[in-house]
Amino acid sequence: MSSPDPQVRAARNPSTRPSPDDRPSPSAFRAGGTTPARGPVVAVTGAAGGVGALLTERLAASGEIKQVVAIDERRGDCADAQWHILDVRDPAIAEKLRGADVVVHLALDLDLETDPAARTAYNVRGTQTVLTAAAAAGVHRVVLCTSAMVYGALPENELPLSEDAELRATAEATGVGDLLEIERLARRAPRAHPGLNVTVVRPAVLVGGTDTALTRYFESPRLLVVAGSRPAWQFCHVEDLCSALEYAVLERVDGELAVGCDGWLEQEEVEELTGIRRMELPSAVALGAAARLHRIGLTPSPAGDLAYTMYPWVVSGSRLHDAGWRPKWTNEEVLAELLEEVSGRHTVAGRRLGRKDATAAGAAGATVALLGAAAVVRRARKARRRV
Repeated sequence: MSSPDPQVRAARNPSTRPSPDDRPSPSAFRAGGTTPARGPVVAVTGAAGGVGALLTERLAASGEIKQVVAIDERRGDCADAQWHILDVRDPAIAEKLRGADVVVHLALDLDLETDPAARTAYNVRGTQTVLTAAAAAGVHRVVLCTSAMVYGALPENELPLSEDAELRATAEATGVGDLLEIERLARRAPRAHPGLNVTVVRPAVLVGGTDTALTRYFESPRLLVVAGSRPAWQFCHVEDLCSALEYAVLERVDGELAVGCDGWLEQEEVEELTGIRRMELPSAVALGAAARLHRIGLTPSPAGDLAYTMYPWVVSGSRLHDAGWRPKWTNEEVLAELLEEVSGRHTVAGRRLGRKDATAAGAAGATVALLGAAAVVRRARKARRRV
């Protein structure tokens, strides 16, 4: 959604009255008086939905935040924020950031169904624009949110990984290439813009109104386990992510931060807690079938997503812990919430099925989808030739 035409806006808001964007937000004042609250002015991008909306509400209710500036392509529900409606790739965002002390950039598109080229153009260009605009506006800190996926899921990974572990992910999984580029931008920004501090927060498997290849894993009739793999599951509830982001906003911690529940769950524990039986396949079969299904457009998840269900990428979160932060959610509790969220959904090989399709597929659907990949490919090719 684009901003209203300037002439229309002027007609609606005569110069004799301050526009809604210019009036002090109610969050700038606290109950019992008219004195502005102490603390930073914080701008949040992607503030109308998802994690951005939750963080905006949290910061607006905090007595430690002076004011919240909310930026998105549509207006969200938080009445205590000062809203600006624009695309984060618009250089005009620099003017909207003037007066802010901290920017939390959460306007990312990691939707499985988005065209990859369009997703990358939005995510990378948006981050570049926000970092440049923040520096131009005199903002002293930008907080970015990527994912612990940037460490890569590898069989030799330590359990857990420290924040300083090398980022060894590749661009083969959904959105990870974008996240790696954002990480590179974060490291270059302080050199390009002296005086600008950048904090990066990397959550584990994020749960709480999210839809990713990893949350869809638990929508399948069977839990796919690749023979010889060593899965380890660590989750992060969105409430814990928001509290970690608030820590970064208040400068209680900085640098590169990993966030998640304490510890991890082995695959056997996950199966016991979920009550979902495993389906074990040889690596060549699982990876080959996943690649073919994605290549012909039958599934949204590339084969690279499977690595994150095969090998550990658990993080320690030591920097946040040293600063006094602790997660409120356990892995068991987050997994239980995830199961409630996905109840009634049916996914095979990363592809959501309608109710009719799911009934027809039954519990063997995942096996058919993977082991029958070659047949599916042949049928698709024949259909194309007929067309």
